[in-house]
Amino acid sequence: MPIPTIAKQLTLAAALLAAGFAHAQVNVQDAWVRATVPQQKATGAFMRLTAAQDTRLVGASSPAAGVTEVHEMKLVDNVMKMRAIPVLDLPAGQAVELKPGGYHVMLMDLKQPVAEGSNVPLTLVFEGKDGQRQTQELQVPVRALGAAAAPAAGHGKHSGH
Repeated sequence: MPIPTIAKQLTLAAALLAAGFAHAQVNVQDAWVRATVPQQKATGAFMRLTAAQDTRLVGASSPAAGVTEVHEMKLVDNVMKMRAIPVLDLPAGQAVELKPGGYHVMLMDLKQPVAEGSNVPLTLVFEGKDGQRQTQELQVPVRALGAAAAPAAGHGKHSGH
């Protein structure tokens, strides 16, 4: 009977598709965008990325910005330098931090100020070892201008003084 055969083939195809998608998935945690002040045309997005398999972050985009790039900041000859990087390796099972002063997603040529309490749509583009690319759509919360990370319970922006 052809119907059970077609059903089996569709079930197998769906399972293979799901397995392929799970293979390249990246877990995004603690994502946030730094709020801006009026006239500010750039900001950063920060998060922790953990890939199940060796993967690379190869791009990002956002309708909130004219230009969205993956950047690296590092100290070179006692001077902090920032530059766009074409790829960021995400080794299997190892968390990679995107944080102020390190790797981050740079949102430039902002279309409007980014206000605390709002969300910024952000699309990340990942590439697996097989060269297959997948995108992940995020709605990233905006935190106060001075925020470096989520404050711990009972600690405000003035903790640590």
